[in-house]
Amino acid sequence: MTDLVGLVLAAGAGTRFGGPKALARTPSGEPWVGRAVALLVDAGCERVVVVLGAEADAARPLVPRGASVVVASRWRSGMGASLAAGMAALPEADAALVTLVDLPGLPGSVVARVLAEGTERDVLARAVFGGVPGHPVLLGRDHWDAFRDALRGDRGGRAFLEEHGVTHVECGDLFSGEDVDRPPL
Repeated sequence: MTDLVGLVLAAGAGTRFGGPKALARTPSGEPWVGRAVALLVDAGCERVVVVLGAEADAARPLVPRGASVVVASRWRSGMGASLAAGMAALPEADAALVTLVDLPGLPGSVVARVLAEGTERDVLARAVFGGVPGHPVLLGRDHWDAFRDALRGDRGGRAFLEEHGVTHVECGDLFSGEDVDRPPL
C-alpha cells in the first residue's frame, strides 16, 4: 500500500473561463493539468488520479504518462460528482492530497506546509489563505468513504471538512489561493 496518493480535479466545463480548464495552458504552453500532476508527484504522491469530464477526449493526451485518468460521467452535475468519481478511483493509500487544475501558480511550498500535518489515516487538513478555505486538501483514508458519501451536486466537501474538525493550515503568506476563473486578457 502507498502512503500518499494525489487527486487532480479537472472535469468542469469552465464556462466563465471560456472552455474546460483541463485544456488550459500556461503562456509558455505547459498544460495546467500537467503542472498539477507534477506538483503532486514532487510532493511525494506515489500515484496520481486526474478526474476529467468536459472535453475528456481532448484533455486526456495532456495528462502526463503515469497518472491515471477517470472520467466523471456525471461531471455536469458539479464538483461534488466529479470529486466523488475521483475518490472512488483512488488506489489504496493512507492519505490523499486533492487539488484543482485551475491553480497553475500553486507553489510547492503550500503543498509542503499542508503535508507537514502528516499522512496518517486520520489526517484531515486543508490550506487556507487569509482564513479563506482553499486547496490542497489532505484526506486521511479513514475519512474517504464518509467524505465521498457526503458529496452532492455542485457542493464540494467543505461542509464535511468543517463538521469533522479539519485543520486549517494558513498559507496566505505563500500564495493567494485564488483559482483562475477568467482567461488572461
